[in-house]
Amino acid sequence: MNLSEIRNEYQQQSLDEHSVHGMPLKQLEQWLNEARDAQCPEYTAMTIATSNADGQPSCRIVLLKYVKDDSLYFFTNYRSRKGKDLSINNRVAAHFFWPELERQVKMEGLVHKAAPEISDFYFNSRPHDSQISAVISNQSAEVADRETLEQLWEEESKKWEGKEIERPDYWGGYQIKPTRIEFWQGRPFRLHDRLVYLKSIDGWRIKRLAP
Repeated sequence: MNLSEIRNEYQQQSLDEHSVHGMPLKQLEQWLNEARDAQCPEYTAMTIATSNADGQPSCRIVLLKYVKDDSLYFFTNYRSRKGKDLSINNRVAAHFFWPELERQVKMEGLVHKAAPEISDFYFNSRPHDSQISAVISNQSAEVADRETLEQLWEEESKKWEGKEIERPDYWGGYQIKPTRIEFWQGRPFRLHDRLVYLKSIDGWRIKRLAP
């Protein structure tokens, strides 16, 4: 397979400064709704990039769960690699990609742990089996084998038969407050539309970027 010969021509839609919402998260919600309506698979999937004390970047995909209070929320184990990174450096980058719509959104911002009541509310909404997985998983730590992990799950499951599972303090939400959000729409001849929202003390400014 010759990767350099792969070509796709983007021509579905355009992106104009005068047609987008003045608030970037409202524009993001609009694109999320359109991705849902277009039946894009895993349209809430969001790549999160963090870095450790040595500046080593790391990225992974998480699922966006809430957009509110000028923030985006996702949930994870605070002891995971990303959790450890964020405890050292709370600057984060995030990215959405909907190839079916020839669209991307990328953002930069600051992250803080979500309020406990938000983490409790979301944890209590999860399926019982997923709650057990959150309790037993020492995320990102080495595991001897699959059998060990499944045995831990079975033992924990028996403890909570017929009971409500309490959210462990090492699992919860993160709140991303964006300072920069770019919307990308593929266009013909690689003359893509790129609009960036920049946060300032006066609110959000919109600028067009060269493709």
